[in-house]
Amino acid sequence: MLTYEDCIALAELTEEEVAAIAAHEHVPEIIAVELGNYLVHDPRGVPRIRRIILDDIAHARERGDTAGVARLKLVLRHFVATHPPGPVG
Repeated sequence: MLTYEDCIALAELTEEEVAAIAAHEHVPEIIAVELGNYLVHDPRGVPRIRRIILDDIAHARERGDTAGVARLKLVLRHFVATHPPGPVG
């Protein structure tokens, strides 16, 4: 049986990246893992996840959540470092 952590590892994402997807899409985190897994393995998916995190940063900024902005910027930095954009087919 796969654990939640196994699913995240298979999706090649971090818990924080999954949480950002879940918050943006208003879905439970396990659904966000599946969506993230699909997007990470789709040629156009990595830029979409990047956009999701950028949207989350904008929403945190609008709420005045400076801690959330800082946290999400770190999430974005890690995501960009570990998922460079590939060729779009």
